[in-house]
Amino acid sequence: MRPRTLRTALATLTAGLAAAGCLTAAAPAGAAQGRPTANACAPSVSLTGFSDALDKTTYGGTYVGNLSALAPDRRGSLAALSDRSSLFRLDARTLKPRGVVALADEKGAALDSEGLVADRDGSYLVSSETEPSVRRYSRTGELLGRLPVPDELRTAPEGRGRANGSFEGLTLLPGGRTLLASMEYPLDGDPADLVRFQTWQRTRHGDFRPGAQYTYRTDPGLGVSEVTATPDGRLLVLERGFTAGVGNTVRLQLADRPGRGTALHKRLLADLADCPSLGATAKQPQPNPLLDNFEGMAVTGRAGGRLEVLVVSDDNQSDAQTTRFLRLRVRV
Repeated sequence: MRPRTLRTALATLTAGLAAAGCLTAAAPAGAAQGRPTANACAPSVSLTGFSDALDKTTYGGTYVGNLSALAPDRRGSLAALSDRSSLFRLDARTLKPRGVVALADEKGAALDSEGLVADRDGSYLVSSETEPSVRRYSRTGELLGRLPVPDELRTAPEGRGRANGSFEGLTLLPGGRTLLASMEYPLDGDPADLVRFQTWQRTRHGDFRPGAQYTYRTDPGLGVSEVTATPDGRLLVLERGFTAGVGNTVRLQLADRPGRGTALHKRLLADLADCPSLGATAKQPQPNPLLDNFEGMAVTGRAGGRLEVLVVSDDNQSDAQTTRFLRLRVRV
């Protein structure tokens, strides 16, 4: 997507979300640095709304849930990826589905699809944590190609990756030349708090070739469920964990822009347990009833000097979980 097209799409999406009646609204957050914010989760993050409107719904016979990734689309709409091989197009005003396509691998089998990028040519890059892999699909779901993956990142026994713990997040850095995938958990033999971020560089022919690899340290007991680039190239990282009988831990971190060093440093922006609940309810024990299994995240625009960030939970098609969207305002 060309920069001007991206700015236009994000502006349209932000305006639509702000006008959407499906989001439970909160008071506007203060924009000035250092000023206390309404509905604050932390000094840099405030919650401006949430929506459960898509919870336990269907569209065209397809279950609308299991959502693991979000991406602003080139048409100003929002793409939402289910980890059960469904790619939805959501209306920017209401978040209601307006289209869905089924994805499959080279043999026609379903994917464990976790990460999503809407590329500048209108195609989609989708990561799966089965192998792991990154594939390119057309807007109609046709498989167009597959990116090479370093051997050590492959799931055992081919590599050192953990089953159901590899490519969970996917993002394209500003300029569109660097693609980055985040592993959810450490490789076999790595420290318990160290995960790998793999990059690819776009060639002059438009395809991607493996680039630098980075390390990222998680908080104890947490994994990386999503990564999203900010407009200046730094990374918003969603760390998540679950404890039976207690609930989810979800923390929003800000990591360095990938560069010369191989280790990415981070700082905590907010623990989402500290957000106001705004009347949200939980179907199982949670430190805050607002919390659920948050896995998808996208920067949808700017407001008052802050980034507008949309987060979605994966309900695992479970009666004990909820498909929930959070609207955050983040100062980075």
